Amino acid sequence: MGVREIGLPEVTRSPESPELPEKVTIWEVGPRDGLQNESGAVPTAVKLEFINRLNAAGLPVVETTSFVHPKWVPQLSDAAEVVDGLARKPGVRYPVLVPNERGLERALSSGVEDVAIFASATESFAERNLNSRFDDQFAMFRPVVRKAVEAGVRVRGYLSMVFGDPWEGQVSVDRVVSAGRRLLEMGCDRLSLGDTIGVATPGQVEAVLRAFRAADVPVGRIGVHFHDTYGQALANTYAALRMGVSTVDSSAGGLGGCPYAGSATGNLATEDLVWMLQGLGIEHGVDLKMLVDASTWMEEQLGKPSPSAVVKALAR
Repeated sequence: MGVREIGLPEVTRSPESPELPEKVTIWEVGPRDGLQNESGAVPTAVKLEFINRLNAAGLPVVETTSFVHPKWVPQLSDAAEVVDGLARKPGVRYPVLVPNERGLERALSSGVEDVAIFASATESFAERNLNSRFDDQFAMFRPVVRKAVEAGVRVRGYLSMVFGDPWEGQVSVDRVVSAGRRLLEMGCDRLSLGDTIGVATPGQVEAVLRAFRAADVPVGRIGVHFHDTYGQALANTYAALRMGVSTVDSSAGGLGGCPYAGSATGNLATEDLVWMLQGLGIEHGVDLKMLVDASTWMEEQLGKPSPSAVVKALAR
């Protein structure tokens, strides 16, 4: 299976849109968030080859795995083997998710330089995903962040259910901002706002980002993480870009979901994001042909087609 020889969209940077960032950092989550929900075991060698192909495509950040207990996410039980087998590319970051202090210890013993924690903006998801109350999760994460920072490791704070929760419905913007600030204040250097079940709309995205701005949280410390359940992921990303966000999470081929939120479908496809960024004249550093090649290769390994519109259009 190859990629059609077709030009990228013409670069059109509108002078009427000076608020768009000149460069976007794509935070690739395919190997971790993309594969964690696959029912069939993906061999370690396949995961490493996937990462190598994403490296070759020029992605600056490739989130590789999670040091979660194998009981909860069996797909990622080979976390240490994946990290140990990485063919690291200079200048590329390889963060891993850590759920608690034990996960951090395992990650540090593998020599990681970037970790992420995964918090919830709602009580219901904190209970289901973390087995914790909303307030208690911060007490659980505080020593994790402290020990990581002391070890010279950067910490990213994921905040899930920012725009809606399947058990609680709409989530208060004030609650989201309060939770996000708590993660930053405990030592996270960046915050990723997650639309875990894909219900956000551009107006909601703008409202949340304006609220963080009003709370004196620099937009440079915020990333966005959209799912495409209602087909709004690209529109929501564009809204975030217009608000000054310059870090966007995505998954090659649109892989992913959330094992603890049944209504969550795939992540924003990295290929779809790159196509849009190219057309907007925003620097991204990714070779789209090589990226589509990586996703079509993974299609074959998983035995199912990619949901990415760009992959469908360019692959044959």
